[in-house]
Amino acid sequence: MARLQDKVAVVTGASGGIGAETARLFAREGAAVVLAARSAERGEAVAETIRRAGGRALFVETDVTEPDSVAATFAAVEARFGRLDVLFNNAGGSTDRDGPLTTAPLEEFWRCIKLDLFGTWLSSRAAIPLMQRTGGGSIVNSASIVGEMGVPNRDAYTAAKGGVIALTRSMAVEFAGDGIRVNVIVPGAVLTDRVRAFFEREPHLKRQEEAYLLGFAEPADVANAALFLACEESRRTTGQKLPVDSGILIS
Repeated sequence: MARLQDKVAVVTGASGGIGAETARLFAREGAAVVLAARSAERGEAVAETIRRAGGRALFVETDVTEPDSVAATFAAVEARFGRLDVLFNNAGGSTDRDGPLTTAPLEEFWRCIKLDLFGTWLSSRAAIPLMQRTGGGSIVNSASIVGEMGVPNRDAYTAAKGGVIALTRSMAVEFAGDGIRVNVIVPGAVLTDRVRAFFEREPHLKRQEEAYLLGFAEPADVANAALFLACEESRRTTGQKLPVDSGILIS
């Protein structure tokens, strides 16, 4: 049997990269997938590829930093499917405007906090009542190695992703009695188009390359981790960090 057979899953930031890869994988594993993202054109295109392959997919234009947008998305999930089993809080990211806290623009700090941390908070806030009604579910958050180690020029992003890791632990304790598991993936550099562009613009990042003992990850590596944490194979796992970092955290 498929690992997410008859489940309903929401993937945020699903219009490309890790989110799109995860949405396709969840659909192949039997889930009805709701793709939530800001880009309607790209998000609908990913949803259409899932439907053409025989999967079930619904795109809902969503800004995870806006409470009304998030509420409307999860209302659409309830109206269409009547339940929610899995939430992958994937939406997030840093920009090259980040830097040392002494010089980084205040606007970049708040952008990171709103997108990476507040977006995770809002989406979880809307998802949990749906999971509670049907006896539980799995929330998979997405952090970063910057939440676990020092990385130059990423102080705003570090603050946000460190918050996601801490929030994961709190949520896991808070909602365990409802049968809701909450875990967090901690990726290193994942070779999406956005990350490739970062490495081209910031040559100092190349020095990290040798610390990735198994080479840089691909989006599919993170998607596979998300699938494990979403499905029943991890039913006794909650409040945990799953690095997909090719060993950089130990090197």
